[in-house]
Amino acid sequence: MRTRTRNAILVILAILVALLALGALPGLLKSGDPYYLTVEPQGAWNATDERLDGTNQTAINVSELSEQRYPFTSTALDNASPNSSGQSDPYWRGPVGFKESFTHSVFDEREALSRQNASAAADEGIYVHDGRTVYLLTITQTEQ
Repeated sequence: MRTRTRNAILVILAILVALLALGALPGLLKSGDPYYLTVEPQGAWNATDERLDGTNQTAINVSELSEQRYPFTSTALDNASPNSSGQSDPYWRGPVGFKESFTHSVFDEREALSRQNASAAADEGIYVHDGRTVYLLTITQTEQ
């Protein structure tokens, strides 16, 4: 094998290793306090009016959401019950905003859900319903 060919192969391998490391590295970065997606029960869902009982508030039907696209929301709802709050796995922001460009976050899910149904968004969070229970989905920074 010629020296040029060997050097070219080594450079290509080094670039591939660097790109793989760059893809894996952001998920491992952790700084500051973790963020959680938290759901709190808010009342009963009135399916006939498609509103939270006693209010004019709409909610997103989370049974139609993909667990792969919304992993933080799915985990929080799996950990909740009609009488108790639920919380997702933690998400740590990376230093200098580097991680957010490469990984999926609780902030991405909140933004996607509020764009999906703007009438379900409120100042305090986003209203979602799973069956007959309505939850308020918020981002918290301390574990509950």
